[in-house]
Amino acid sequence: MKWLRLVCLAVLAGGLVGSGATADPAATNPEGTSSTAKLPPVLRPSEPADSVQITLPGPPPVTPALNTPVLKKIAGIPPVAKLAPLPRKLVEDASLRQPIPLPVVTAAPAKPSPRLEIGPEVAVYCKRQIGHWKESDARKVLGEPSRHRPAYDEKKAVNGTIYAFADPTSKYKEVELDFDLQSGALRTVFVYPPRLTWDECRRLWNGPVAAANAAQGRKFYSYTNRRLDVLVDPAGKVISLGWY
Repeated sequence: MKWLRLVCLAVLAGGLVGSGATADPAATNPEGTSSTAKLPPVLRPSEPADSVQITLPGPPPVTPALNTPVLKKIAGIPPVAKLAPLPRKLVEDASLRQPIPLPVVTAAPAKPSPRLEIGPEVAVYCKRQIGHWKESDARKVLGEPSRHRPAYDEKKAVNGTIYAFADPTSKYKEVELDFDLQSGALRTVFVYPPRLTWDECRRLWNGPVAAANAAQGRKFYSYTNRRLDVLVDPAGKVISLGWY
């Protein structure tokens, strides 16, 4: 009987607790002040509620390797082109042993030297240029003149310019070219032989001559059958030959 009485009391106490929890919503909150007052000591929580989350140590996070085409495309890495495998044996081309033909370069013909163009007699060559050459033409063949002087007519008026050039053949001391003041054309050629007498000159160029006295006892001879004047000193030595 005593045991049955205890069972009934326990059932009655449980019914009271269930009805109280249903009637009072605050009783469902174990942390509320009203629930602690209405709950019996046996049913009150004796430990504080858990409020801290603890992360236990573990292995480090694993970063996936970018070794797949999909991951490389996501990461922005350009794909690496695959090289074709080399042949096992290289075959030498026989054409590589042939010498490469070099282009043939034809050298421009060398301009003949003034001496070859003039020939052995510069006086004869320049005489052929009378009426054709200008001063610039003479410079191209004979080079730069060493000096110049005015030329006069019979009335002592300046009518031209005489330029002195070195003789490329070295036969004469120098060559003087007289250019007309108006037209600029070559009109007279003077040469100065180092060793030539009047007698030798007569043997080289025969024919009638007209003689005239010049300053300092000199003689001026003019051939009447050719365009040649000869100036001779008192000793009979030729000073100059002039073609016009």
